[in-house]
Amino acid sequence: MRIAVVGATGHVGTYLVPRLVRAGHEVVALSRGTREPYTPDDAWQQVERVVVDRDAEDAAGTFAATLLATRPDAVVDLVCFTEESGRALVEGLRGEVSHLVHIGTVWVHGLSSVAPMDEEDDREPYGEYGVAKDALERMLLAESRGGGLPCTVVHPGHISGPGWECVTPAGNRDARVWQALAAGETLLLPGSGAELMHHVHADDVALLVQLALEQPAAAAGQAFHAVSPQAMTSRGLARAAAGWFGREADVEVVPWEQFGATVSPEHLAESEDHLLRSHSASTRRAREALGFVPQHSSADTCREAVRALVDAGELDLGGARP
Repeated sequence: MRIAVVGATGHVGTYLVPRLVRAGHEVVALSRGTREPYTPDDAWQQVERVVVDRDAEDAAGTFAATLLATRPDAVVDLVCFTEESGRALVEGLRGEVSHLVHIGTVWVHGLSSVAPMDEEDDREPYGEYGVAKDALERMLLAESRGGGLPCTVVHPGHISGPGWECVTPAGNRDARVWQALAAGETLLLPGSGAELMHHVHADDVALLVQLALEQPAAAAGQAFHAVSPQAMTSRGLARAAAGWFGREADVEVVPWEQFGATVSPEHLAESEDHLLRSHSASTRRAREALGFVPQHSSADTCREAVRALVDAGELDLGGARP
């Protein structure tokens, strides 16, 4: 199969493109051309690279035509964020390609009501990102179920892996969290410490996308969660991370107002975004329909990400290495 991957050098594309190549597919990797994949892989030597500015082409109404010029059988869209952009792509691809796989987010669920969440559970998305992705999903699945372009939506949790900052037990990307855990210092966590987060390794997201592409009859018209085998509480992730350094976590759970006085406004907003949603998502549907079994736990995924930052000199843990 000839597969075009849009946003190919980002978090998921870094793993998806080599996966598809090794599975025997022809891959066209579309990106802005401003960066290389996060992790090098010899498989990229077999990939056709196309430089494209998605935003500019969306504005000009030419993106679908540019994509079709690469002659794909199927398309994976890793970087679509508005219903307008998605609708223009669908209208351009309808009748021309056999399958479109879109990357969504578990944030379409909004504040969780049950744990674990299924894809069809009632949802109340909030925030610009979650609301926009929810609208995109509804449009894509209606298109597919109505007999139009076959579409699949993959909803990742907090995508993590080597090469970028991982969401910490405090629900933000404040490096001081990892530093405190490595040094055995007291770590302040907001709320109850029982708020849930559901990380996922980028390679597990790539695995689910590959399974959807290779089983279109089972995947079309469906949405699937892409998450690790189990969500973790903020306190539980802190305990696991302290164990990387041979320590017991010294966690103090404090009210949100007190926590907010100790972090930047940006980190506070991140913590609220990740912890207040308190997500735990089920992968039952993806397992039963596509055989999806995630290979990385939340704790191991975070450990791999933190270790890579330390090894790259981007995170100083005082000589400690997870």
